[in-house]
Parts: sequence; C-alpha cells; structure tokens
Amino acid sequence: MLGALSVLAFLAASAYAVTAESYKLLGISWVAFVGMLGFAAVGYRAPSSNPTALVWGYGLSAGAMIASAAAFIVPQAIGQHPKFGGFGIAAGILAGFAAHTVGHELTHRDLPLDTTTAQIAAHALSAGAIIGIIYGSMPDLGLLLGLAIVSHKGPAGYAAAGRLRRNGRPLSMLLLPAAGVGIAAIAASALQIPASPEFRGIVFGFAAGIFLHIAMDFLPRCEVGSEIHDAADLDDHAHHTLDRLRKHAVVSVLAGGVAVFAAWLLIA
Repeated sequence: MLGALSVLAFLAASAYAVTAESYKLLGISWVAFVGMLGFAAVGYRAPSSNPTALVWGYGLSAGAMIASAAAFIVPQAIGQHPKFGGFGIAAGILAGFAAHTVGHELTHRDLPLDTTTAQIAAHALSAGAIIGIIYGSMPDLGLLLGLAIVSHKGPAGYAAAGRLRRNGRPLSMLLLPAAGVGIAAIAASALQIPASPEFRGIVFGFAAGIFLHIAMDFLPRCEVGSEIHDAADLDDHAHHTLDRLRKHAVVSVLAGGVAVFAAWLLIA
C-alpha cells in the first residue's frame, strides 16, 4: 500500500515538474527512480551478491559524488560567503554523521517498518530535498551534478534488495525509497531561500557537507563485518579476497572522480 501511494505521489510530482518546466529535476528524479528499481530487481533475483560488482558500483558512485560536491557545490557555498559557507560545510558533514548514527540506533528497535527500507527512504527524502533546494535556487546548474549525486541509487538498490531477499521481504518495499528523491526534490524546488549571502552560504555549504558525507559513507569498505564482506559470504579469515577487493575499491573511486572531471571538460 505504501509503495503504491509513493508511486502515485511521484507521478503527481512529475506532472507538477512538467507544468513548472523543471525538466532537469524531472530527469534526475526519474534516473534515481529507474536506477534504484532496476538494480534492485537484479539484486533480488541474483542467487548471491557479487562483491566485486558491489565494490565497483559503490566506488564509482562515491568517487563521482565527491568530485561533484567538491567542484560544483563547495565553490558556490564559499562564493556566497567564505566563512558561513565553510561553517555550513562542517555542519552538513556533522549532521550527516549524526543522522547515520540515529539511523543505526533505529535498527535496534522494534519498528513496524522494515529498518532497511526506513533508513534508505529517510536518506532518499533528505537528499532529494537538498537537491530540490539547490536546483530551485540555481536553475542554471547542469544535469551532471544531479546525476552524479543520485548515481549511488543503483548500487544501493542492489544491496538493499539482497537484504530484503534474505529477510523474506518483498521487493515492493523499495518503491518508497526509489520515489523519495523525486517527491522531495520537486516539492523542495518550490521553496525560495533568502538572498542574504550569509544564509545562502550556510545553505549551500550544508548541502555540500551532506553530499560529501553521503559519498564518504558509500566508499567501499572491504573489512571483516562490512557489507562487502557479507556480500562475499566469506569467513573471518578470508583476508586475501578482501585485500583484492580493496584494490578494486581504490581504482573504482578514482575512476568515478575522473569520469566526472572528464564529463565536465567535455561540456564546459
């Protein structure tokens, strides 16, 4: 029921975006929606997760997000106000860390909603709201920033689908997280932030900090007990395989950042 309502809300938001001619946000929202569900469908049907593919998915996305936030949002924040923009970046990183900690605490409580779905949905709604505010305030921003930011939706959907399958949960539980970016982004784009350079510095800095935290959170961690370790279905002494995956992690992150740089050179 919740999934169906999410899709209806997403379709309504998409119709509003068309009337408001917010085509960039519309495209970003649909890429996030289709990307998460598409990768989730593959992950749900796979008999077991592919750790190398998961490392590359997370690594490429994390590298692209770090490069995009550093190149496109941080300069905007500092350009508005160097000090307030810097403090905004710090606040965003700290807020992201705090939200991650709170989300982890929720996994230890008996909630009516699946914790995996709840965490990803909260993440999607908050990220979508920030994307909407940024593009609503700066409609001249290109698609590259938004697409890089939502690039993690694919590997996140793949990993989440595997957890749902192992827990006997239906794939439809990912409809809300998949639609959440678009719903929040298109709704938040209607908000107009004050023209004060101090305020705008804080807002853009906070956005940059949040996205940097998300990107660092998606850096592939090939350690015992990590999601990559669980996906590989290894025992606690499989250090050789984890060492190999760490090399893939480094190369994939660098490749994601270089891809954004190359794309920027082509369209600049």
